[in-house]
Amino acid sequence: MSKQINVALIGNPNTGKTSVFNALTGLNQKVGNYPGITVDKKQGICKLSRGVKAHILDLPGTYSLNASSLDENVVIELLLNKNDKDYPDVAVIVSDVENLKRNLLLFTQIKDLKIPTLLVINMSDVMKRKGISLDVEVLEEKLNTKIALVSTRKGTGIQELKKLIEQYKILPKKQCLDASTIEPAYFERLQKAFPNQDIYKLWLVITQDANFGKVSRQELDVSKFKTKSTLELKRLQQKEAIKRYQFINNVLKEGQNIDRSKARDLRSKLDRVLIHKVWGYVIFFIILLTIFQAIYDWATFPMDLIDTTFAGLAEWVKSSYPNGGKVTDLVAEGIVSGIGGIVIFIPQIAFLFLFISILEESGYMSRVVFLMDRIMRRFGLSGKSLVPLISGTACAIPAVMATRNIENWKERLITILVTPFTTCSARLPVYLIIIALVIPEGYIFGLSYQALTLMLLYLIGFGMAVFSAYVLDRIMKTNRKTFFVVEMPNYKLPLLKNVIITVFEKTKTFVFEAGKIILAISVILWVLASYGPGEKFNNAEAIVAEQYADLSDAKIDDKVAAYRLEHSYIGIIGKTIEPVIKPLGYDWKIGIGLVASFAAREVFVGTLATIYSVGSATENESIDTIKTKMSNEIYEDGSKVFTFASGISLLLFYAFAMQCMSTLAIVKRETKSWKWPMIQLIGMSAIAYIFALIAFQILK
Repeated sequence: MSKQINVALIGNPNTGKTSVFNALTGLNQKVGNYPGITVDKKQGICKLSRGVKAHILDLPGTYSLNASSLDENVVIELLLNKNDKDYPDVAVIVSDVENLKRNLLLFTQIKDLKIPTLLVINMSDVMKRKGISLDVEVLEEKLNTKIALVSTRKGTGIQELKKLIEQYKILPKKQCLDASTIEPAYFERLQKAFPNQDIYKLWLVITQDANFGKVSRQELDVSKFKTKSTLELKRLQQKEAIKRYQFINNVLKEGQNIDRSKARDLRSKLDRVLIHKVWGYVIFFIILLTIFQAIYDWATFPMDLIDTTFAGLAEWVKSSYPNGGKVTDLVAEGIVSGIGGIVIFIPQIAFLFLFISILEESGYMSRVVFLMDRIMRRFGLSGKSLVPLISGTACAIPAVMATRNIENWKERLITILVTPFTTCSARLPVYLIIIALVIPEGYIFGLSYQALTLMLLYLIGFGMAVFSAYVLDRIMKTNRKTFFVVEMPNYKLPLLKNVIITVFEKTKTFVFEAGKIILAISVILWVLASYGPGEKFNNAEAIVAEQYADLSDAKIDDKVAAYRLEHSYIGIIGKTIEPVIKPLGYDWKIGIGLVASFAAREVFVGTLATIYSVGSATENESIDTIKTKMSNEIYEDGSKVFTFASGISLLLFYAFAMQCMSTLAIVKRETKSWKWPMIQLIGMSAIAYIFALIAFQILK
């Protein structure tokens, strides 16, 4: 039976904690939520010696145990609750060699909890270039710990770290300093009131403006203790921080030496350009153009290959099992066509995540957030709101969760309400297929019309989010007294392993999460499209044969399939809503796609793939892909369904509509009310309908 060691990976933001986590766990990772709150946690398994493995828990970044946000509370609650299944056997504190002084504040606090604690000093490869030298033995002695010098870029120190984790039982639990000396009399009274409890744990529970669940109610119930006022507690916290920094300064005087003359100041030179009030925006705009152009150019070949493969697979299923009846049709038209409609977009989604990961890893994304804060302030948002809006390009759900860092409730609420306007990756399949249908191929200044259209849709979504925030700010009359503080990490070359893991994990999550929904909906849609009530569905062949007696057998079969689809259950649903969507330029088939995609926007493409597969009886030797089917779709009068006018209308509808029930559920959870998600749903749907209507009526 193998032994498992629980390891908590803790550290300040931008210390390379994720890089250490990736180096330890590789692809043996999974993402979930902490019980009761929507804050992401990453877990992974690291194999140590034979029969021993470590369960690594990557906790949210925090500067200290004096929590100011809900995600930081996660760290404290875990460290206080010995009954938690993830309670660490050893805490691994990740620090950055250039910011050791600041990072050690958190380290000394966790040492006071008497948990076996290791110190990882990351980015050790830059020490020589920055003129930094460390006396590790002195630091280990003064800090009562073991230290692992690590460079995730060079891959050094990881094996040593694994050995130290396995030998965690020999780590000293002695504190670095006695925090109770900041006011001995108060801490003596506290210890007398709770003689069997750890004094520093009591202090943390008393000073945190947070609910620690079972911890505060049972194990450490301090509610009856006659304590100090909030202001007095804050002053004691400040005294504690000063005392800790005095200790840290003394330690670093002996254990660290920095030769400033050797440090290279490349960062300040780059910052002068990249966050310049003019050139900063120009460079960011050029980077966006390059990204969207690359998404189109690089993904063309793999997308064509996937499209051809799935279309061929559907034809192979039909030809290989000609007597399979409804089961063969279900597999070919429902499952294969539905999944193929989303898998085709994996290359472009992967490239999008690739570029986002590179921007984050390089340190540039923090500059973008700082740069945009200058503009956002004028529209009722702060720089802290930029983090959810930017992360919304991947998915609105974690973006809404990210608003927990915003202290002002009204400012946070506005950010939650407008974040879904940001173009998420689920919209990407819809955009890509419609753009390919209605936007002509061609180039201007080396940039394709299609890439420019895609970038414009991203800008439109972001612009609507900003405008909506401005309107809501005026309605709610938000009194903002908050200041935006962002840490500018050092520039660094993105670590290839981190980028690959990020792209793999996020693409895998997108595909599998979307895949489950698409597969279920594709099967339901196929059933609704393959069966129908009444004589018109059951006697479709006779009715069509009577109406089109002069047509060939092949064309008759197509007419029968189309007639049967129109009078199926799904056809009836589509025809019912058609009067509402017809002014937007949509037919009943598109209407079905709109309704189905409320589960998830990306379902729209899979829905149309299923509907068009069911609605066609033609089996050409050449492969008839979804794009071709949509391009050839016509009304009874012979006019095309997907025109420039209807395509632009559809793009605008999806740019603004709230077509995602999962996001609504998260908004409800974050706001603790159905009022705000309902306002969001109705408001965004109305905006989407109006813009789509205006666009179609003008362009037609």
